Amino acid sequence: MNIYAPQTAADFEHAHNRAFFRKVIALLLGQKEQVKLLSFDDVKRKIKWSDESYIGLRSVPVNAIVGSVGRYKDFDREFLPVQRNTKQRWRSIDEAYYLDVTLPPVQLYKVGDVYFVKDGNHRVSVARERGVEFIDAEVIECHAKVPLSPDISAEDLEAIGEYADFLAWSKLDQLRPDQNIRFTIPGGYTRLREHISVHRYFLGIERKGPVSREEAVTSWYDNVYMPMVHLIREHKMLDKFPKRTEADLYLWIMDHLYFLKQRYGDRVDAGMAAADFVEQFAGPPLLRTLRRRLASLATMKDKET
Repeated sequence: MNIYAPQTAADFEHAHNRAFFRKVIALLLGQKEQVKLLSFDDVKRKIKWSDESYIGLRSVPVNAIVGSVGRYKDFDREFLPVQRNTKQRWRSIDEAYYLDVTLPPVQLYKVGDVYFVKDGNHRVSVARERGVEFIDAEVIECHAKVPLSPDISAEDLEAIGEYADFLAWSKLDQLRPDQNIRFTIPGGYTRLREHISVHRYFLGIERKGPVSREEAVTSWYDNVYMPMVHLIREHKMLDKFPKRTEADLYLWIMDHLYFLKQRYGDRVDAGMAAADFVEQFAGPPLLRTLRRRLASLATMKDKET
């Protein structure tokens, strides 16, 4: 008789119930994508790398394992079992821990700073449930242009895919290796391509000759994008827009600059647009609404007098 059977059964039920309640809470908070285990194939399709290399046996942080090749629907983001069909295998791995049996290394793909399970999903699940911090793994590294960090979620993949496409088109990571243009919402990189194309057009008029894409990219980055970023940093604008990025603010301020120039002409510059943008849109929604209402009342009063 297996003396550990009751305990392994209880361990699985505890882990399975935790997965269930995590899912319920995530649904209530509108964060269901954040508790999903990532699909390796989805990430590969978005980032489009082709170069892989075996880097050998490593001790890998368990909390840096964020996805799986084929079992991403069987576990959640913390590798808790969400399907009951994993029970028998999960319990056999759990029993091996009780018996102090040395298990073979898992097999992982490494992409940036995160890992995906090629083989050993149940071993990772049980290890994480038991509070194991590091696990032995045979690692294959996938060389991608776009860095990934352990806080990546399924809802980030669209923007990450756009970033990979943007780097392939612009070669900005090669032209300016220290660049780090990241957006929190999809669509930003398509807008940047438009900005660079317009910049290339006017640069050609200024130079009275053709301008290569690489020249346009570096000129836009050095003379348009980075001056705006320095302005954002100098005035600590990100403090007023939590969870946004410099790239987000760059696009919003450039849109606001265009709007102000349509109303007031070319005397409006980037600094004025940035200051007005913060004045108009920083702060909680209720405060922004109140500001606009007061401004509207002030305008009406001016017209009356």
